[in-house]
Amino acid sequence: MTVLQSVLGHAARHGRLLLVAGLAAGITLPGAAIVMRAWLPELVAALLFVAALRIGPRQAIGAARDLPVTAGVALLFQLALPVGAILVMNAGGWLATPIAMSLVLMLSAPSISGSPNLTLMTGHDPAPALRLLILGTAMLPATVLVPFWLLPELGAAGEVLRAAGRLLAVIAIAGGTAFLIRGTLMRQPTPETMRALDGVSAIAMAVVVVGLMSAVGPAIAEMPATFFYWLAVASAVNFGLQIVVAVALNYTSLRDSRAAYGIVAGNRNIALFLVALPASVTDPLLLFIGCYQIPMYLTPILLRRLYKTE
Repeated sequence: MTVLQSVLGHAARHGRLLLVAGLAAGITLPGAAIVMRAWLPELVAALLFVAALRIGPRQAIGAARDLPVTAGVALLFQLALPVGAILVMNAGGWLATPIAMSLVLMLSAPSISGSPNLTLMTGHDPAPALRLLILGTAMLPATVLVPFWLLPELGAAGEVLRAAGRLLAVIAIAGGTAFLIRGTLMRQPTPETMRALDGVSAIAMAVVVVGLMSAVGPAIAEMPATFFYWLAVASAVNFGLQIVVAVALNYTSLRDSRAAYGIVAGNRNIALFLVALPASVTDPLLLFIGCYQIPMYLTPILLRRLYKTE
């Protein structure tokens, strides 16, 4: 084992602590957060590359029978849930509030790029999460149309479609390159190599979150009550969705994939809309998006017992 493999293996063993360190850096170092935010596209691509490299093409593609299940879960998460939320909030008269806009955008989004990595940190197979990430992003141009039609205040769906296309291109390039390397140069990776990849993944996730926390540090200092309000909202919806989905699937044939699907249910790529919608729509949501990273990155720690393998 090389020195680099040893260091990365150590990072893999302490991946949960690295995530916490990334959150802390994003909050306490706002200058660094602003700098890292400019590199988010490249960091997301790197994260996808590492996840695909570790999983490999066979597991990522899965069997033909997995496709209908993955598509059905994507439709449930990205279409049925936001439409249901719109109907409920409209009936209650809450549809014009910032919290409604935040929740509908979050529920309309596909999986975060780090969902396979988070699944891995809970001790489960990350392949279902990667399949749902790829297919959910590919389906976004279709699933996003209904929520945006029901709630036109969200902005122009055309910009979202273009952003989804760019994200899908990133997934195709990063994942395709990783699969090519795995199929030619890393056909049978050693356990040490796999642990090293886990360490790279943990480090990459810790770096990515710094760039998404630029609005949190100033909010804590200048308006702490508002910060804690949005943190409570983000934590409730994130953890709530994960718990409901994981518990429900525990009694179905999808029990072995409950961690992957639960993590995807609660952790969505709402940041995708930052580059797709006008600032008038997204600016009021920046604090929610920043707060949303906190339960996301604490998932492997706080929900460890929920996803505990038996």
